Amino acid sequence: RGRHIDVAIGHSSFELPAVSRLLRVRSIYLNDNEHAAGNRAAFPCATTVMVPECLSMEKVQRQGANPQKVIRYPGVKEAIYLHRLDTASHRPSGAKGGPIIFIRPEPATAQYYSGAINFMDDLILRMKERCVVVVMPRDRRQAEHYRQDRFRGVVLPSQPLSLGAVMDECSLFIGAGGTMTREAAVLGIPAISTYQDKLLDVDRYLIARKRMVHEQRLTVERALEVMEEARERGPSRELLEKGRQAYDLILSHLLNGEASALARG
Repeated sequence: RGRHIDVAIGHSSFELPAVSRLLRVRSIYLNDNEHAAGNRAAFPCATTVMVPECLSMEKVQRQGANPQKVIRYPGVKEAIYLHRLDTASHRPSGAKGGPIIFIRPEPATAQYYSGAINFMDDLILRMKERCVVVVMPRDRRQAEHYRQDRFRGVVLPSQPLSLGAVMDECSLFIGAGGTMTREAAVLGIPAISTYQDKLLDVDRYLIARKRMVHEQRLTVERALEVMEEARERGPSRELLEKGRQAYDLILSHLLNGEASALARG
């Protein structure tokens, strides 16, 4: 209180709308995960709810959102910040050990995830015999798991990698989560989702546009096949343009949304 805040905005910050409401501050809440339980608290409290165009309005309403305050933005959230990225130089050449495969394990501790744990171990063990495999663990437990002797030869980064570093080296991205796999898909990096739980509408959207493949029981052969098929695809200009449009839409509501918020009551 007393800080003269005009508006609060956040993505997947479940507490933000509730706190804003208590402070009588206008809030904009964004989320692209219809399975996140926190939406049930955030949607009713937010002044404005912004979701991707592909997210089912029925699912949004089911979690407590008033359709009159829901705004659907073009494309997927990843393109909102990726549309400014220089993608022209992305031409991974691989390494002496073969293609460089980046793997992101499952979000084991996430509220919305109830799928299998460590289910990609066999894939990683087989893949490392034919490719350079980089595993990007989410936490200390995952890092310790992939330091076992049987994973010798797998690269475990000692520090978080920037998106640019991944983009410059990645021949194929395999993700058991969401955001990083979608980033790769938007940027034209061959991308495979191995997500073991209910797919999000945003993932189905990218799969329908042949920007991403979903394989819950992925084999090395299938992974390399997808890599070859998508090798020369390049960034999705359509999705990046939608990202620019979404950015402008969000900025407009952030800076000029007071009148429309009051009009909605």
